Amino acid sequence: MENQSIVVLDFGAQYSQLIARRIREQNIFSVVLPCNSSLAELRSYSPVGIILSGGPSSVYDKDAPTADKGVFDLGVPVLGICYGLQYMVHALGGKVHPAEKREYGHAKVELSEGSQLFEGLPKVLTVWMSHGDEAAELPPGFRLTAKSPNAVAAIENSEKRLWAVQFHPEVHHTPLGTDILRNFALKICAAKPNWTAQRFIDETIASVRHTVGDGRAICALSGGVDSAVAAILVDRALRDKKGVSRLTSVFVNNGVLRKNEFEKVQQSLRDKLGLHVVAVDATERFLDKLVGVTDPETKRKVIGAEFIAVFDEEANRIAKQEGSVDWLVQGTLYPDVIESRSVRGPSQVIKSHHNVGGLPDKMKLKLIEPLKDLFKDEVRKIGRDLGMPEEILQRQPFPGPGLAVRILGEVTAERLAILRECDDIVVTEIKRAGLYTKIWQSFAVLLPVMSVGVMGDQRTYAYTCAVRAVHSEDGMTADWVPLPHEVLKTISSRIVNEVKGVNRIVYDITSKPPGTIEWE
Repeated sequence: MENQSIVVLDFGAQYSQLIARRIREQNIFSVVLPCNSSLAELRSYSPVGIILSGGPSSVYDKDAPTADKGVFDLGVPVLGICYGLQYMVHALGGKVHPAEKREYGHAKVELSEGSQLFEGLPKVLTVWMSHGDEAAELPPGFRLTAKSPNAVAAIENSEKRLWAVQFHPEVHHTPLGTDILRNFALKICAAKPNWTAQRFIDETIASVRHTVGDGRAICALSGGVDSAVAAILVDRALRDKKGVSRLTSVFVNNGVLRKNEFEKVQQSLRDKLGLHVVAVDATERFLDKLVGVTDPETKRKVIGAEFIAVFDEEANRIAKQEGSVDWLVQGTLYPDVIESRSVRGPSQVIKSHHNVGGLPDKMKLKLIEPLKDLFKDEVRKIGRDLGMPEEILQRQPFPGPGLAVRILGEVTAERLAILRECDDIVVTEIKRAGLYTKIWQSFAVLLPVMSVGVMGDQRTYAYTCAVRAVHSEDGMTADWVPLPHEVLKTISSRIVNEVKGVNRIVYDITSKPPGTIEWE
């Protein structure tokens, strides 16, 4: 099958990753790149279409984000969304200025006849608007294809293969938005819906086999879905005709795992996945490195660097027994890459994931990241096609830096012991209520906040525990979960009664954005 993609150029939008997801839902590969990516980089992804994302800037600002105008001459269809429309207008000779009436939220737009972008849709659409500027004058060759009560809602120059909408078709608030993106991808771009789980598996195994050759690799196992799926893929690629694998999976106890996790994960990965697992208890060395560290970014980088040091040592040990090890396999996902990278465009680094931005500049081992273009739900689909058990695939995400980023402030053995018990109660009660697989993530956070309480007629002065539960599709955005009152009541009662050192429970009702899922 031929390689193809639809490239999303990110102008700093909150929803850029969501655009890419909507395209992938059509079984078409999509990728998000900074808006100022070179034409050569764009071409390297074999684009059959380009989408210009929204963004918070105004095109007439001095430091407004821009793209290479050559994107309009690549010979592939281009779709502008929100800021993308305004940039298209501005770059091609039209005019954009502040709107007399801003549009935020639901709006009705009326479609003109004959636009391929809106083929099969009703004449009036409910859409989601979020803009303070408007296209005041269209570039030469463009025509109006949709109008809202206050502004230009859509334009096109079909001869030049350029389309644009002022609203956001990628969000659920635009009910027929997926149809619009489907029209663009399948009809206008003529993209082939051949990006499937099985194709990904076959191509990844072939690629790893070619890359590693006769070499050996180790896999950084965390016990979660991502690293387990990555391990299975590489394990299959590196097995010889006798079924002997040249992959050793290394599970490191970094001292910030959950209660009994070191023992449970080892058993699960060996017994249920058949992986060759080496377990390393490095608790002491990790906690020594974290002494006095309170800054979240520093925590992540310290843990990332120490992981690599452990893997280097294991690689050397394995090399003495079995032969040289040159490769390190990680379960890095696309959201990790997006949130961690030092983006050349206007999007900001949210946090350094320990397996991306937290890695040291110089590494002895070369990386294999078979899942780095996938979102979490896509990884689960891959895992099912690989025949992995649901109890592993349905595990909620757990951060690589572990409980270190769920303890605000310094990480100590005492605080870890407290948080492990709190977290175990939260997860146990959510499972008991039958909610575990219906929630993206649920966990406890230990706050560096002491408060006065009364227990057994005595004054207490103890920590505060925050409970967090969120719904999400891919971790890029999230909504807090309104847990049933009885579940929250039981969690609170159990923690206060069973965990010494905590006397107050609070519930986090912050969505992402403006917050992040993890507290650090």
